[in-house]
Amino acid sequence: MKLRVSVVQYHLHTIQSFEEFAAQCEHYIKTAEEFGAEFVLFPEFFTTQLLSIGNGKGQSLTINDLPGFTEQYRELFSNYAKQTNMHIIAGTHVIEKGGKLYNTAHLFYPDGRIGEQAKLHITPTEVNEWNMEKGDSFQIFETEKGKIALLTCYDIEFPEIVRMAKAKGADVIFCPSCTDDRHGFHRVRYTSHARAVENQVYVVLTGTVGALPTVDFMRANFGQAVIITPNDIPFPPKGILVEGEMNNDMVVTADLDLELLYEVRERGSVTTWRDRRTDLYPDWEN
Repeated sequence: MKLRVSVVQYHLHTIQSFEEFAAQCEHYIKTAEEFGAEFVLFPEFFTTQLLSIGNGKGQSLTINDLPGFTEQYRELFSNYAKQTNMHIIAGTHVIEKGGKLYNTAHLFYPDGRIGEQAKLHITPTEVNEWNMEKGDSFQIFETEKGKIALLTCYDIEFPEIVRMAKAKGADVIFCPSCTDDRHGFHRVRYTSHARAVENQVYVVLTGTVGALPTVDFMRANFGQAVIITPNDIPFPPKGILVEGEMNNDMVVTADLDLELLYEVRERGSVTTWRDRRTDLYPDWEN
């Protein structure tokens, strides 16, 4: 079984209205649709672009204002998913629950369902500057093309959670990300490769590009879309199925062949998932 995935290098720039945000998103959605994509991934924190709209009095909006756009965000992407019959992982959006802020990945199904996965590991900046809360539960999402997981940026740097995702049957990890410099970018990129090798899964990763000069902590972005594979003979030697041009506004698309994953798990050059020493360390399948 194959699934075609389009990955968006979302360009952040100052906008004047929600309609302008919607039009930019529609451009990426239509691009993916033209390529016959079944899944589309947007980056983490791309909805912070809405904060650049301001409050009409010459003042910038803050992270605490972002949940005010949640209803419009959900309606927008739910409609796109229904219209295009695609699964849309619309990056992350900051939502409010019980007076607390959560950086939450959203999966919009073609049938109108909406899945949510709050970021489980949050960075010092998210805690200290934006007062974010950690997600308190982890789930796998069933789709017509198998099971997937949504792990956001910093989450991918923790091997245990991806072990759990694979143990629960996920073959593809979608990782929306947002990094502001080369150090952060490479932390996420290198650990994504490690997770693909360790668990013999695909990792679909993307980040924001461009800049929001009026939005605190979103002034610098360093990003690139990539689809990462295990490093074994059926796949490219460097484990890169496709990648975008660094920091450019673009969409990349490729087919993920799940049968190849099953093949390397059984008789690859290495069989990392099968060769776990569960006599020495936890078996996440239990």
